[in-house]
Amino acid sequence: MKIIIAPDSFKESMSAEVAANAVKQGFQAIFPDANYLCLPIADGGEGTVDALIAAIGGERVTLEVNDPLNEPIMASYGLLHQGRTAVIEMAEASGLMLVAPSDRNPMLTSSYGTGQLIKDALNKSVKHIILGIGGSATVDGGVGMLQALGVHFYDHQQQVLGLGGEVLNHIGAIDISGLDPRLKDCTIDVACDVDNPLVGERGAASVFGPQKGATPEMVLTLDKGLNQFANMIESITGTDYRHLVGGGAAGGVSVAAAAFMGAQLKAGIDIVIQAVNLEKELIDTDLVIVGEGSMDGQTAGGKAPIGIAKMAMKYNVPVIALSGVLGKGVEALHKEGIDALFSILPRLCPLEDALREGTINLQQAAYNVAKVLKIGQQLSMNKK
Repeated sequence: MKIIIAPDSFKESMSAEVAANAVKQGFQAIFPDANYLCLPIADGGEGTVDALIAAIGGERVTLEVNDPLNEPIMASYGLLHQGRTAVIEMAEASGLMLVAPSDRNPMLTSSYGTGQLIKDALNKSVKHIILGIGGSATVDGGVGMLQALGVHFYDHQQQVLGLGGEVLNHIGAIDISGLDPRLKDCTIDVACDVDNPLVGERGAASVFGPQKGATPEMVLTLDKGLNQFANMIESITGTDYRHLVGGGAAGGVSVAAAAFMGAQLKAGIDIVIQAVNLEKELIDTDLVIVGEGSMDGQTAGGKAPIGIAKMAMKYNVPVIALSGVLGKGVEALHKEGIDALFSILPRLCPLEDALREGTINLQQAAYNVAKVLKIGQQLSMNKK
């Protein structure tokens, strides 16, 4: 029997790798001779580098870059497939969690450090970059990232512009002649799990600006600036990116990557599924186990477990989900390829206890599920 164990992280409790090992230990106690394949999963946000390195092997590269407020910080990214693929999390260099709540201001924060990580990966001759853009602190349209990669932005007096979202309204000219030419020989996939456009009521500034520290006045200023930036992009590329699906993610970084770096925007879980070669592994698999901290009706909207389940459904492989919490509407997930759902909580308890005991609870839940499967096997044998 071949079993694929592919959980996402259980946020604030355990990483995807720890979760996969807990499930494996629970099952091995009942099925010691099964063939287990642990594929820790992420959907392109924080934890993607760790999940992919744990699943398929690789190494971390650490270097000094600029944080969102242009201060030096050590950040890392992953190298996979013998160094051919780089996995970069924007949160590592340009993440919201890197900025103290009192200092969060998207007029000042920049994506420059993310560009530095990309440039370092190009220095290592990678041919494929997976860019996870979740958790950013910025609404600069990706200007900072492009600046780090050789693009120059000028105001109407031909003065070079600095960093931060505040420069958007002052862009008079863009010089892309210095853009790193190695980008043309590199496939770039942007893990993007929102469909918000760049501007407007559902745009980067309006929807995501406030959580990054923007006041109502800043939101208006930033939205105007992103519109201006879109005008400049259209004059260079001939394409209007204002309403690109996902263009509002990470403060517009996805638009900058699509317009100037040839990037493709994809669902994060689809990128990860491809990277771990899941479809090939499913061909001879008997059972898939997925999981994450909380599952409900919203999980159907593109979360990691559903991406795995839909792929398994193509090959008629049953899927069991283990979750800390099963919320409202969770029964809808049966239509998405998940055959059975179980909560790992053995009793009512404070949230702190549930998070602290998550690993042992997951292992015990996996053990109990395996016991039930064993009983099913015995009943089937008895009937024969």
